[in-house]
Amino acid sequence: MSAKILIIEDEPAIQELLAFNVMQAGFQALRAADADSAWQQIRNNTPDLILLDWMLPETSGVALARQLRADALTRTTPIIMLTARGDERDKILGLESGADDYITKPFSPRELMARIRAVLRRHVPQLPDETVAAGGLELSPASHRVSAKGAVIDLGPTEFRLLHFFMTHTERVYSRAQLLDQVWGTQVFVEERTVDVHIRRLRAVLEASGSDRLIQTVRGSGYRFSIN
Repeated sequence: MSAKILIIEDEPAIQELLAFNVMQAGFQALRAADADSAWQQIRNNTPDLILLDWMLPETSGVALARQLRADALTRTTPIIMLTARGDERDKILGLESGADDYITKPFSPRELMARIRAVLRRHVPQLPDETVAAGGLELSPASHRVSAKGAVIDLGPTEFRLLHFFMTHTERVYSRAQLLDQVWGTQVFVEERTVDVHIRRLRAVLEASGSDRLIQTVRGSGYRFSIN
């Protein structure tokens, strides 16, 4: 069965164009023009990926992305933010709100489809089933659960994969480019700065248990997961 893509876009012409391209690529297209209709679609159809426009009536795409990440039903659903805002600060804001990727209008249908496929590909469970433990953390790919000193930690899919990579590759420094290749995949069109955003989000979740200290910044080189 093909993946269901929820398009949250209030401009009818753009929504129609996006739906057409999504269906041409072999996906199912669900549509919503605002937050209320989006939640109705989510509850009725459970999308595999959400295309979310930054500018929506009554609420912004950034605010909706935060709501989607806070809801158990959509906590791990991949989100691609669509916007005319190309400023770096806006990109970072979009990613920090919970988006997995960000694409600036105007964009080609070919690029959009490549990004959709890349995000869906990295959200398909491909991790080994073996539970790994390091530095007081325990991670189970099979159940998608992480615990720190016995307390369960909620992580989004990208942070989960990032932590799994760190825990299985301890004490070695990885550059942003290497982390993009290992965690996001070689065909993903995202900037290296994206790694910093997800590292920040991962550290923020781990902070309560004191486990954030395990992820170390190595100035001028990248990041390292160290239990020493």
